[in-house]
Amino acid sequence: MNLENDYSRLPGTLYTRGDPVPVAAPRLIKFNEPLATELRLELNSRRPDDLARVFSGNEKLPGSEPIAMAYAGHQFGSFVPRLGDGRAVLLGEARDRQGVLKDIQLKGAGRTTYSRGGDGRAALGPVLREYLVSEAMTAMGIPSTRSLAAVLTGERVERGPASLPGAILTRVASSHVRVGTFEYLAARGDTPTLRSLADYIIDRHYPDAKRADVPYRRLLDLVVDRQAYLVAQWMKVGFIHGVMNTDNTSVVGETIDYGPCAFMDAYDPQAVFSSIDAGGRYSFANQPAIAQWNLARFAETLLPLFGAEKAQAIALATESISAYSAKFHQQWLTAMRSKLGLQQVQADDEELIGALLDLMHRSQADYTVTFRGLADYLEPERSGRGVEEALDDHADFRAWLRRWAQRGAVEPRGSAARRDVMDQANPSYIPRNHRIEEVITAATDNEDFAPFEALLEVIVRPYEEQPGAAVYATPPRPEQRVLETFCGT
Repeated sequence: MNLENDYSRLPGTLYTRGDPVPVAAPRLIKFNEPLATELRLELNSRRPDDLARVFSGNEKLPGSEPIAMAYAGHQFGSFVPRLGDGRAVLLGEARDRQGVLKDIQLKGAGRTTYSRGGDGRAALGPVLREYLVSEAMTAMGIPSTRSLAAVLTGERVERGPASLPGAILTRVASSHVRVGTFEYLAARGDTPTLRSLADYIIDRHYPDAKRADVPYRRLLDLVVDRQAYLVAQWMKVGFIHGVMNTDNTSVVGETIDYGPCAFMDAYDPQAVFSSIDAGGRYSFANQPAIAQWNLARFAETLLPLFGAEKAQAIALATESISAYSAKFHQQWLTAMRSKLGLQQVQADDEELIGALLDLMHRSQADYTVTFRGLADYLEPERSGRGVEEALDDHADFRAWLRRWAQRGAVEPRGSAARRDVMDQANPSYIPRNHRIEEVITAATDNEDFAPFEALLEVIVRPYEEQPGAAVYATPPRPEQRVLETFCGT
């Protein structure tokens, strides 16, 4: 069970050593036993009190050498040269059943060198939100950090005028290295450490790049590929990250840092939920372009490693970044075709998809319910989900259905097979904003975690029809809508 400490073998510029700050009275909220088994952590037999001590940082896991990681970042377009883990501690890495190293990090573990005046703690609400959303994303097949445990600290944290229960999340990731990690070194002009970091990422996550003529250019291309796929998957399910700063952009293509994130209810390409995104920089529709902008910042950090004159290095990087648009577009089309049960590529597919999205936008139709319900039209005996009722222009929708039927007629698969594809592309259950808020309110006000457990049980099986779970698939009533979400800090 001994943890490894792969990242802490890198130069000390990249981190600061330090144990988590002990908490007063840790109490276990949730322990993810299947994930612990996958990570070969022999903890499933431990008592809840023992687990609470481990995942609050009060008791050290064998082999752990805790560190807080340094990084910089562009936050809403403005560069901050020194950020870092202000409330997180990387305990070490566990080698899973496939032999792959996974980071284990405590989030909310107390002040570090990088806290910048903050308390280093996390409130209960954001911990529950991240646990739910990260596990739902994983269940939907979207690359994401995972949640291993959530613990109450027995202490209060102050957020504005509110005094809230404190909590700590144990987060598992393939890596916690961000675009901002590379920016941190580039801003310092520390090319030797930058090269060491790039070599570390290649060795651990992109070994194929070592065989390329210019390994660091190949690294850039592979990171571009993963970001294009990741953001297309976000768009597929109506997910809005909320704060796509470069310090929240993983170089291994996982969704990381679930702060003011949300899933759309009514379809609106300009939807914004984050309370700190007043200008809509990180709106739903802007996410693909923002990912490209973040990748350009990553490319800039790698220029000294390309082994070419500056002008040539810039040309190579520009070529890689310019390729993102086509890569994302292809990933998005593939994802959206699957939502419509389409496999073959047809020239007018994008127009067909766009016509439906336009209808949904005009009608403010629920994104998840509409796409999930479309499969009913392939099998009339299935119970309807009110798709047509959700769309104001019934005539236009019926015309669109005829076009979709004609398009489906050229598919090699029959209706039943297409329906199965759609049911695996369109979730019934997502962690809707109003349900998450109900969970947070019950836990924060009354220490009632039953709503958390009930919602979690449903959303980790997003594509299954679950008897008795219809309430979790239902869009919010007007008075239930959550229009604003908040960063945990």
